[in-house]
Amino acid sequence: MSDSLIPRRVLLAGATGLVGREILRALLADSAVTEIHVLSRRALDRSDPKVQVHVVDFARLPSLPRVDEVYLALGTTIRVAGSEQAFRAVDLEANLAVATQAVAAGATRAGLVSAVGADAQSSVFYNRVKGELEAALKPLFPTLVIAQPSLLLGDRSSLNQPLRWGERIAAPIARLVSPLLPGRYRPVAAASVAVALVRTVPAARGMQVLASDQLAIIGSG
Repeated sequence: MSDSLIPRRVLLAGATGLVGREILRALLADSAVTEIHVLSRRALDRSDPKVQVHVVDFARLPSLPRVDEVYLALGTTIRVAGSEQAFRAVDLEANLAVATQAVAAGATRAGLVSAVGADAQSSVFYNRVKGELEAALKPLFPTLVIAQPSLLLGDRSSLNQPLRWGERIAAPIARLVSPLLPGRYRPVAAASVAVALVRTVPAARGMQVLASDQLAIIGSG
């Protein structure tokens, strides 16, 4: 049996975000996924029998049900979080806490929504935090697939999220000049990032990093 067809129990953190909600949709559409355990700070309007929502405090996670793989899509901005410390608490500490508990629950595969430019040694705070998380996850999972999208395209208004000023300016321009940009810097739809992760994680081996152009191809094929 192909790895992608083996029944899987999945953990998802970040299902209310731009990419996370698309990961949930992709998992629901995957017939091999038998259970989806969603970690959230608030209840979600989901009635699918495959979905079980666990309302949690990410700073004090409980023991989790047995799972095979985990998708990490928690994220914020410094503007929304209010400070660098608060941003770090979500993008690094909360994701890492989920990953650690997922390993304890049996997960051996992980998919991470990171960002282009992630580098633990970067002088740019955002990139450094993303890179620190990637580095912290590498020894935890035999299989780790890291999505490093550039500018994410999608409807944030339906999530009651403010459009970031940089996105407001950059998105229309990026669409026009996308063919001229190096592949890893091209804008990519949030749905493509999600589908690419859900398609890649079950059959991947070791660590794999997917840039924007790769995410677009895998996520739309």
